[in-house]
Amino acid sequence: MGIVVRLDVMLATRKVRSRDLAEHVGITEQNISLLKSGKVKGIRFATLSRICDYLDCQPGDILAYEPD
Repeated sequence: MGIVVRLDVMLATRKVRSRDLAEHVGITEQNISLLKSGKVKGIRFATLSRICDYLDCQPGDILAYEPD
C-alpha cells in the first residue's frame, strides 16, 4: 500500500497519549492502535478532522503517499 500512517510520530511530537486522543475523538484506544499500525482500510473524514483538531495538525502530517 502506498499510504503511510504517521500518527505515532504526531503523537510523540505533541506528547499526547493514545488514550487521550481516543477519548477526544470518540473512538476506542484499540482503533487508534489499528490506525497507527496502518491496519485499517479507511478513515472517516469526520474522524480525521477530530484527530487533526486535537493534535493541531493537517491531514498531510498524519497521512503520506509513498509509491511502492
